[in-house]
Amino acid sequence: MESQTWIIYLAAVIGLSLTPGPNGLLALSHGALYGYKKALFTVAGGVIGFVALIALSMFGIGALLRAVSGALTLLKCVGAIYLILLGIQIWRAPSAAAASIGHPQDRRGTVMFRQGLLAAMSNPKVLLFFSAFLPQFIDARRELLPQFMTMAVTFAIVEFSVECMLARLAHRIRPRMERGGKRFNQFCGGLFVAMGAALFAQRT
Repeated sequence: MESQTWIIYLAAVIGLSLTPGPNGLLALSHGALYGYKKALFTVAGGVIGFVALIALSMFGIGALLRAVSGALTLLKCVGAIYLILLGIQIWRAPSAAAASIGHPQDRRGTVMFRQGLLAAMSNPKVLLFFSAFLPQFIDARRELLPQFMTMAVTFAIVEFSVECMLARLAHRIRPRMERGGKRFNQFCGGLFVAMGAALFAQRT
């Protein structure tokens, strides 16, 4: 990938990562509930999920989903159900103050990693977006694998940095969230449920 093309891609990725989405919201809520270090498991799972979607997009699965409408509908329903269930779980989670009494460090990192991974991969619209977005930066005259590595590593670093920033921000403003009781969890949980409902309502 040429340097000028990479700079444009980097700018586009930064803009994409700063756009609110399920993984950023999940990093924010986990950072508030379980602390910054524990939220890194969530962030890592999300980043790996996005890299997997980039790989699937670049190697043709996105085109397959566009061609087979039934597969997209099925994946959309599964993703919507997962987001709604995750939203209900966050809604019912104890407030930041109660979580601190209940030792939030006991939350297993593997569970948080899996939630981040599934949140990233549960929306097939993201896969379709990557399949339309990434080809703009691919040089057909060059080998695909080195270009994939460059794009994937760049996206992973940017996305990891943004989600870490959100998790750290949530941890720093935790005292304010503690005073807010469960309202923060209900707000985040409600957003996840709304995202899932919107995914159901979208037409393929």
